[in-house]
Amino acid sequence: MRHGNLFVISGPSGAGKGTLVARLLQEVPDAWVSRSVTTRAPRGGEVDGVHYQFASDEEFQNLVDHEGLLEWATYAGNRYGTPRATVEEHMAHGEQVVLEIDVQGAFQVRDKMPAAHLVFVEPPSLEVLEERLRGRGTETDEVIAKRMDAAAVELSHKMEYDMRLVNDNLDEATAELVRYVNEQAEEARG
Repeated sequence: MRHGNLFVISGPSGAGKGTLVARLLQEVPDAWVSRSVTTRAPRGGEVDGVHYQFASDEEFQNLVDHEGLLEWATYAGNRYGTPRATVEEHMAHGEQVVLEIDVQGAFQVRDKMPAAHLVFVEPPSLEVLEERLRGRGTETDEVIAKRMDAAAVELSHKMEYDMRLVNDNLDEATAELVRYVNEQAEEARG
């Protein structure tokens, strides 16, 4: 059995984090993605425990007060966080736990679990990133401008990560991420 590890994947919106994580799950059988706990109400089709762990404000605050979250933040009036117990349980079973969270959350996790492996996914350029965001066809110019501003801030932290991965070629980026996860799992075991 391999040793359980924690991998935190961050990067700007449009860098391809979600696609890389989905491919990682297909390539690494013992990889598991953590589900966030949130105070927001479920949207149509969302199932508690599948898409998110839905919690009341009181339940969420109890987790905060008792160190039950590795990281948490507020977005659009709702709180989101990573449950510590679930992550630790999966790691104890030898799984490679993956969190797909923002830079702020990544540094909160590192403070609580210094052995976490932080991976920053970046686009080949800001121009490519903007093309990807526009190519989605789901956001207004104003939203894209905000995402581009946020990307500049996130990119300024990339050197604080253990691994930086330029997602220029999806197959190569996937192979590089899979190799890194497997190396860490084997190294920890040895």
